[in-house]
Amino acid sequence: MTKRHHTVEKIGGTSMSRVHELAETLFIGDREGTDLYNRIFVVSAFGGITNLLLEHKKSGEPGVYALFSNADNDQGWSDALNTVAEAMRKSHEGVLDHPADRASADDFVRERIEGARSCLIDLQRLCSYGHFRLSSHMAVIRELLSGLGEAHSAFVTALMLRRQGVDARFVDLSGWRDEDSYTLEERIVAGLRDVDVSREMPIVTGYAQCTEGLMREFDRGYSEVTFSKIAALTGAAEAIIHKEFHLSSADPKLVGEENVVKLGHTNYDVADQLSNMGMEAVHPKAAKMLRQAGIPLRVTNAFEPHDPGTLIDEAEAETRRVEMVTGLGVYALELFEQDMVGVKGYDTAILEVLTRHNVRIVAKTSNANTITHYLDAPLKSVRRVESDLEKIYPGATLKARNLAVVSAIGRDLSGLKVLSRGLAALETAGIEPVAVQQTTRDVDAQFVVPRDRMDEAIRVLHGVLVEEKRQRPRLAA
Repeated sequence: MTKRHHTVEKIGGTSMSRVHELAETLFIGDREGTDLYNRIFVVSAFGGITNLLLEHKKSGEPGVYALFSNADNDQGWSDALNTVAEAMRKSHEGVLDHPADRASADDFVRERIEGARSCLIDLQRLCSYGHFRLSSHMAVIRELLSGLGEAHSAFVTALMLRRQGVDARFVDLSGWRDEDSYTLEERIVAGLRDVDVSREMPIVTGYAQCTEGLMREFDRGYSEVTFSKIAALTGAAEAIIHKEFHLSSADPKLVGEENVVKLGHTNYDVADQLSNMGMEAVHPKAAKMLRQAGIPLRVTNAFEPHDPGTLIDEAEAETRRVEMVTGLGVYALELFEQDMVGVKGYDTAILEVLTRHNVRIVAKTSNANTITHYLDAPLKSVRRVESDLEKIYPGATLKARNLAVVSAIGRDLSGLKVLSRGLAALETAGIEPVAVQQTTRDVDAQFVVPRDRMDEAIRVLHGVLVEEKRQRPRLAA
């Protein structure tokens, strides 16, 4: 593949559920002829499908994968697979108008779902023998199931666009029934080898089967990694992520749409801070690929195609300002050990336990005899960490508190007195912070507050740090 002047664009699951609307705006709109092309689209599964295949991302409600991993001879996972098939059919019935296209999509779903079912039945039968352990195969099963959703949405999108006169091509990177092994780079190169982006529109699956195992390292963030890798390998002029909202200074539902400010331009440093706060503009590993390849990232509202959205590159701030205020519910795990002072090794031991339980750290503070980690994890995982640490440090006192971290983020906060102004505003509102901190790099300031005051704290801090010093036009309603 030679470098071309093209874009690589990703569409998320929520937007994919309105893909028939995107045909009139994003895919086609007022474009004609060759203007339709020089764009590679990487798509996620239709909204909710991956939750049904794996587990619900927020509630943890089990999907096919979770049910299968806990099953002995129980066929609950098979019933869940039927639910996935029905949800897929409903998704494409709302997108495809022509009966022939619907029939093709029905056949596609049937072939993929029944193929997966046969695979799981055979594996379950195999693992009934003592020499085989189901646990050793679950990572592969998670990969197999993940690919079903993206393959379905990409196939349906290509069908829809071809019916509307676009030379769209379904590019399946999921490795379905593929006997060869590929690295991620090899898989992408093979999938796009004979694609002429100047004359056709590739609709590519967000999941790519590869020897590295995307799910193992990135889990649900795999589609952004695929998207970034395609952009880097093909030498894209720009990488674009289409969301159903603009990247703005706060959640409009919290502070009011009339009060938020579209970011317009920021850098990868801010994108990393947003990711740490659970507001991923792009997966950190995906951002790293784009940054190292020198490819700027643009985040747009998929349903406002003429708005340039927000450009993310490596540029430094032209003016000092708070660009976003956001919050995240956390558990503060505090370890107090009177004998800690002057003794090394506590940090290492705590990090080892947190890593073993796959618990994500949002922030950390420490003093002579206390280390506190602010954790983005379910309470049951935090309790397991507590239990392990109590065994390692029987003389320590451990406390877990339900709190929230509210962060003011910007490329350059120096001289803005974010902490003092924020503290004054919170005091006026009757919100007493549990802790505050600001790093020497002046890219974020964090206010730790009671969990039930998080939304109010965001509104208060946005009001004093953004709305009073507005330097960009308001986000259009």
